Amino acid sequence: MFSRPSADGLSPERRFELMISGVRDYAIYFLDRQGFVSSWNAGAERFKGYRADEIIGRHFSVFYTPEDQTLGLPARALRTALAEGKFEMEAWRVRKDGSRFWASVVLDPIFDETGEHVGFVKITRDISERKAAQEALLESERRFRLLVQGVTDYAIFMLSPEGIVTNWNPGAQRIKGYTEQEIVGRHFGCFYTEEDREKGMPAATLIRASTEGRSEHEGWRVRRDGTRFWAHVVVDAIRDADGHLLGFAKVTRDVTERREAAAALERANAQLFQAQKMEAIGQLTGGIAHDFNNLLAVISSSLDVLGTQPPPHVAARMQDAMRRAVTRGATLTQQLLSFARQQPLKPETCQLDEVIESFESMLRRAVPSSISLDIRASSGDSLVNVDVVRFEAALLNLVVNARDAIAGTGQIDIRTGSAELRDGDVPSLRAGRYLRVQVTDTGCGMSPEIIARATEPFFTTKEPGKGTGLGLSQVYGFISQSGGAVDIASEPGRGTTVSLYLPVVERPAAAAARLPATDVAETVLVVDDESEVLEATAELFRSIGYTVVTASTAAEAIFRLERDSEIDFLFTDVVMSGAMDGLELARRARDMRRGLRVVVASGHISPSRHGDGELDDFVFIAKPYRLAELARAMRRAAEASRRAQDA
Repeated sequence: MFSRPSADGLSPERRFELMISGVRDYAIYFLDRQGFVSSWNAGAERFKGYRADEIIGRHFSVFYTPEDQTLGLPARALRTALAEGKFEMEAWRVRKDGSRFWASVVLDPIFDETGEHVGFVKITRDISERKAAQEALLESERRFRLLVQGVTDYAIFMLSPEGIVTNWNPGAQRIKGYTEQEIVGRHFGCFYTEEDREKGMPAATLIRASTEGRSEHEGWRVRRDGTRFWAHVVVDAIRDADGHLLGFAKVTRDVTERREAAAALERANAQLFQAQKMEAIGQLTGGIAHDFNNLLAVISSSLDVLGTQPPPHVAARMQDAMRRAVTRGATLTQQLLSFARQQPLKPETCQLDEVIESFESMLRRAVPSSISLDIRASSGDSLVNVDVVRFEAALLNLVVNARDAIAGTGQIDIRTGSAELRDGDVPSLRAGRYLRVQVTDTGCGMSPEIIARATEPFFTTKEPGKGTGLGLSQVYGFISQSGGAVDIASEPGRGTTVSLYLPVVERPAAAAARLPATDVAETVLVVDDESEVLEATAELFRSIGYTVVTASTAAEAIFRLERDSEIDFLFTDVVMSGAMDGLELARRARDMRRGLRVVVASGHISPSRHGDGELDDFVFIAKPYRLAELARAMRRAAEASRRAQDA
């Protein structure tokens, strides 16, 4: 039966034949039942390189590689197509010129109207580019897997949409402690702390990542052994081309060391700020104390003069009131100077256990019966170089503060012991051996904000009239000037521990010999840049029989020493304006006259600030001074000069 020709004169069979032969993207050709080529289209010629007259009549096995031919794959393909109705595969094929290409092959059996098998139709497509792209993708994925598996500093793993771990890299095993077999299939919430799980943080992380595309934060995470580490975590949502959520990529890094380093830097900055603040306040306090001392010196000297020649109209009770005011002012000044670390100290080598034992009765009198005071001294034979009187005052200050912090009954403990410090253990102290004195109470405690201000002068949490706010600041200044440090540990409601650290000395310093009294010299040169202080001091010297010459500057004093050979004493203030201070004046004057007797006075400095032994040739007196103290200082200067001449 023949089909009717169309308007173009072509039968449907001819039109189909022309269509097949014109296709260039596919090789479409027929094989007989034995596999010999019986037709050939343009696509087959383009892919395989054979013209129709070169290939028709040849067996299709010529398109197979030699190794596939050896394995009998062409005949197997025909048998499979006939038995199963279709054969399909991807494999290497060979062109006429011997080059290879990756082909997608479909082989279908053909039957006639009676159902008799008449041959095969074979469709081949060159998919080399697609295979290359797939291989490149596979290679990229392989390299990515190698990269991920090679990373040990980051935990990199995948989660299902529900948060189940689906894969695991060595970095995750190193950081979190789980092997791949132990963790794959478990929910990632096991990495969170118990408190974070109770807050629902694992679920919140996935919700944020799925809605915003990414979740990034830092927090505590838990390893397999239960230890914690500070982690930086990034969770990214993974979606397909249609936007469907496939899961999450999770990257975790252990940044515990970085966090600790940042915290250490923050603490160091805070300590530096505190030290700078305290230094600035100390300088201000020292300046105030210096000026205040000058005023007290005027009053004190005037009182002594009035005491030797009292006018009838000045009542004795008024003098006593003025003296009490001077004493209170001097005490306040010494407290300010203690904080400023500028008060003159009289250090001596001692065992603090013995000092505390001899001072115990005074400490117990300061504590009411409702508070238990327990003193345990265990520093052994360790020696420190400290002003004993001021240490006792500092310790009493701490005990009084501890007492005031306890409402009702409580406990105060005093402990001493040795401490081997490393650099950084106590801010401002170098590594070495120290003696530690701790005063611990069970009182109300302090917040971090109050601790930060506890050593500031005039800062107090006590009720008005119950404290000047100079107690802890005086302790801080005294211990710092003694080469030590003060550390405060406290929490609200849990009491306070104040630790004093003083450097241990290896051997005691030589004790100073007591100086006998001596006669009063004839002429003294008094030098001070404060006119009121200069006049009051000169009057004080005149009242006890000295001939007085005055100078308001160091240069003027040098001028008078060069022209007046009768001057036996130099009495000079240390802190003076101008190019030369009192210490430089004293040294210049001693160079000019080897036998000159020198006394230096100040309420603003300590001899220790000018180097060990630098003031050994001069007698030092602290301002404000009383008449008796001045007389003793002059006698000591005379005796020192006499010993120098006899040597």
